[in-house]
Amino acid sequence: MREEEPKLKKIVDAADGLSLGISMVVAVLIGVGLGLGLRSLTGAGWTLWIGVFIGVSAAILNVYKAYEKQKASLDELADDPRYRRRANSRDEDEDEQY
Repeated sequence: MREEEPKLKKIVDAADGLSLGISMVVAVLIGVGLGLGLRSLTGAGWTLWIGVFIGVSAAILNVYKAYEKQKASLDELADDPRYRRRANSRDEDEDEQY
């Protein structure tokens, strides 16, 4: 028996894709806020750049995590026998052309 997918799975997947862009902006803004807080606590202007660096690093980490999640999803599809047959027949067609 086949497992049924949740009704809202496509919507959740789409929202997950949108959340990547939002999370990047929020990560940078939180980093800037952290840098401004450090600057006001310490009085040193360069501490703002520490916060910016932390925010940008968090945004890059979010992109990397999303990439790994998508890669794992595509690897599952590559192992699916429904798609394996098509890939094999395409390879055979390319060999016949040369």
